Formats: sequence, C-alpha cells, structure tokens
Amino acid sequence: MLGHVSAFFLYDAAEVIDLAAVATLIGGTSRVQLTPKTATPSYVQYEQPPLTIDGSAIALPEALGFTVRFKLFDYGVISVALTRPIPSTWPELVDCGITMQDDARLGATCESLTRDLIARLRPAMTSPREQLVTEDYIVFSLTALENRPTGQALVEQRGDDIVRLLRGEREPLSRQERDEVLRHRISYLEHDLFVPTWNAAFVYDNESGAQAAAEIVEFANSQLLEFRYYDNLLARELSRIYADLQTRAWFRGWGGRRYTRAAQQVHALFIDVNELTDRAENALRVAGDIYTARVLTLTGSRLGLDQWKANVQEKLKTLDDIYRFAVEQTGMARGEALEVMIVLILIFELVLFFMGIMR
Repeated sequence: MLGHVSAFFLYDAAEVIDLAAVATLIGGTSRVQLTPKTATPSYVQYEQPPLTIDGSAIALPEALGFTVRFKLFDYGVISVALTRPIPSTWPELVDCGITMQDDARLGATCESLTRDLIARLRPAMTSPREQLVTEDYIVFSLTALENRPTGQALVEQRGDDIVRLLRGEREPLSRQERDEVLRHRISYLEHDLFVPTWNAAFVYDNESGAQAAAEIVEFANSQLLEFRYYDNLLARELSRIYADLQTRAWFRGWGGRRYTRAAQQVHALFIDVNELTDRAENALRVAGDIYTARVLTLTGSRLGLDQWKANVQEKLKTLDDIYRFAVEQTGMARGEALEVMIVLILIFELVLFFMGIMR
C-alpha cells in the first residue's frame, strides 16, 4: 500500500497578497496551474495562479516529521501543507489518521510557520491580519494497492476502515453512519475513488489524480475560509452600524450628516466585500472537465460552502438596503433642514419689517 497523507492548515492572512512581489522577496517560488485528471479537452484554470513555496526554499525542509509546502492565493489566503507517506497497513493507517486529527501540535506549528512567513512577506500584503482565521483539512491519498481493486471493490472490502479513518473513530461505526459517509463519493474511472467529509477526504487514484483531487480540496477550503471571514466581518459591521443609527444625537442628525456618514461607510464596505468575495469565488474557472467540476461541487457541499456564500450574500443585501435607507433619510433630513431655513428667513424678514427696517 503506497500513498501519502497531507494535513492542510489555511489562514486568512491579508486582504490581498501581491504574488509578483512575493516572488521577488523569496526565491524558489513557482506558479501552479491545476492539472486536470482527465485527458478530454477542458478548461481548468486559476484566474490568478497561486504561488507555491517549498519549505526547503526557506530553510524549512520538514516539521514534526512532515515535509512543508506553502501555497499563497492572491485573495489573502496562505495554505500550509504537511505531507508524509502513509503506513503500509490499514490498521496503521487508521491509527495514523486518528492520531493526526487529535494532534494539536500540527495546528500550533503551522500557525507559527505562517506568522513567520507573514513577517517576511509583509511588504507584499495589503492589510495583514493580526488575528488569523483558520481552516484545517486532511487528505488521505492511496496511489497503489495490492491487486489494484476497483473503487467499488475497495468500498466493499475496506468501507469500514475508510469511514473510521474519515470520522476519526477507533470503534466501528454503525451501518447507518457508514452508509451516510460512503453515500457521498465519486468514482469517475473504474479504479479510482473520492470520499470527502467536512474535515477529511479519502482518495484512491494514481499519483496525478490524487494530486488533482487534493488541490481541488485545498482550493475549496480556501473559499470556505474567505466566506467565513467576510461573514464574521459583515456581522460585526452590521451590529456597529445598527447601533450607530439608533444612537440619539440631534447635532449629528442635523442636515442628514448622521445618515450621510452611515451611507458612505456602508457603500464603501459593500464595494470592498463584494469585490473580494467575487475574487475568491471566481478564482478557479472550470469548463468541460466533468471530474473536476464534480469533485469541487461535492467537496463544497460537504464543507457547507454554499451556506456560507448565502450568508454573505444575505448580509450584503442587508447592507444595500441600509445604504438605500440612509440615502433616503439623508434626502429627507436635508429637505427638512431647507424648510426650516426658509421659515427662519421669513420670520427674520417679518421681524425686520415690523421694526421698520424693511419697507
């Protein structure tokens, strides 16, 4: 049994990363285009190919017995991959997977490595984050098995082990749970298998197919991370805007200044978040490659990606509604201020008239 296990730790490190500037700051970088599994004509391409940095290029060949690789996405995400060969037997593989999922050292080490890298790349980053939002995911890739079973045969023979591996359980799971996990799987060719869950995936394929699946999973997690970050950001900003609009202060409301400021803040936030989420969502273009599209869709479904996208879109719609309300209130407040000014002018003229100053 041959293959490898990769633990991905992804961090929202900045608003934008200038990948061209990164290449000038650190040597040994390379741009990566996702390699499709199938040979049929297709279009699978990053809008802005991410940049990879091998740990050896920055004097970090390994950590905790894993080889280290960084991947930088232009929309501000840094992914750290820790990779090593899998054990040679199924019991050892299951034990290895469970141990990795429970090992807090992996996350702590990757965060430390990421912060060190951020310090080196700060000139190439826009708005580096002080607090890092993170996602983690493990991919178990088998690239060779004795007698080369089909994907269906592997499910029948080792379904229980695969489910325990993905769920991180040492005890056998129920038939219901086994069926639930294995129900979400893809076998494109006879001798391949892809089974994703919310925190781990199992891949049985040749080396190029396993690499393609891992890259798609990594990309989907980078999207999830971005939408999680912007969902939290929008929630905080909406709470602040609501509180600001509800604060009573007559001098701030005079002439619509209160609503004008709110409208400007809301409009700027709406444009920024909309632009950045569009960049993340459209970072990978897939056309004609059925396998890549299915893997990306299934992984996104298991991660709950569509729900996070819907949350962000709903909050953006709320921002748009607040902006329209603030603009309307600004117009009304200015109209009222103008009416008051006209009345004051008329009163002033009447006073002057009765005092005999105006005739």
